[in-house]
Amino acid sequence: MLSDLVKKNRSYRRFFQQETISREVLLQLVDYARLTASGANKQVLRYFIANEQKFNQKIFETLGWAGYLKDWAGPIEGERPAAYIVLMQDKGYKMSSIFDAGIAAQTILLGAVEQGLGGCMLSNIQHQKLETVLKLPENLEVVLVIALGKPKETVVIEEITADGDIKYWRDEAAVHHVPKRKLSDIVIN
Repeated sequence: MLSDLVKKNRSYRRFFQQETISREVLLQLVDYARLTASGANKQVLRYFIANEQKFNQKIFETLGWAGYLKDWAGPIEGERPAAYIVLMQDKGYKMSSIFDAGIAAQTILLGAVEQGLGGCMLSNIQHQKLETVLKLPENLEVVLVIALGKPKETVVIEEITADGDIKYWRDEAAVHHVPKRKLSDIVIN
């Protein structure tokens, strides 16, 4: 059911790195995104898929991982993503692309969860460095990176406390806690 997929679709940042993801699975996830809505049906997004550890390392080096976890530089070797899907757009078509990217990324991640995988959308990117690593043509620019793998962490949804703090955190057992507002706090009528 969709509700189960949505609840399981958390931002996972640590993975069983040795658990590979095939090119076929990555292509299937991109195909889900291909079928989603697109502003004015422009279909401006393009995708770069990577699932080889040597190349993954180059992508990893261009990413920032968890802004609220100040003492954590990202997953260590052995806990890094098994694959990446990089979302790009043609520089000439800006209309609705941020919306398209969000829809596509969420669809990819829901598809990943359905297959027992997990991932994380990353926008803290060294764009120029990554575009060089990917050897992108001049007309394309990176919009978003999705890290994928078999999750090696537990992510728990918490209710926001009375002080309204929305920052995620990890406890002493490395369980990742994500505060979420109550439904009654976000519906205004």
